[in-house]
Amino acid sequence: MADLPVSLSRKLVPCAEVHGRDWPRPLVFTNGVFDVLHRGHVLYLSAARELGAALLVAINSDTSARQLGKGPGRPLNREIDRVLVIAALESVSFVTTFEEPTPCALLQRCRPDIYVKGGDYDMETLEETRLVRTWGGRSAAIPFVEGYSTSALVGRIRGGS
Repeated sequence: MADLPVSLSRKLVPCAEVHGRDWPRPLVFTNGVFDVLHRGHVLYLSAARELGAALLVAINSDTSARQLGKGPGRPLNREIDRVLVIAALESVSFVTTFEEPTPCALLQRCRPDIYVKGGDYDMETLEETRLVRTWGGRSAAIPFVEGYSTSALVGRIRGGS
């Protein structure tokens, strides 16, 4: 992707390069599909970034996203398109992708100080929370912005209303 602006390309971190990198600290880590960017995503990522010196966003690969049961034809946007849209946000410091159902392998490799998800998740039930705590990190739920979800948006588009 040599045609990308430098400001964008320097945010892209290949999965294989996550380990051993000298991350700004405290490092905040979040993950998701981020299929159709909306207000809820933007507010969530901005709030996550305010918790630390840098925000690393891990995007589910197309294969991983299809395994999450989001519905037929999902994700709508290809992996590279989702990565570039998220990387273009000012609040996002770095973006990577992962193939597995959960980002636990990535978390183990970059060892963030803070793991965040949206307020619609029960952080205490997540394997990611237990993992991050093993090296002294913590997890946090960012309040969910009611009325904004990709699944609802896709439903409205497909329903024509």
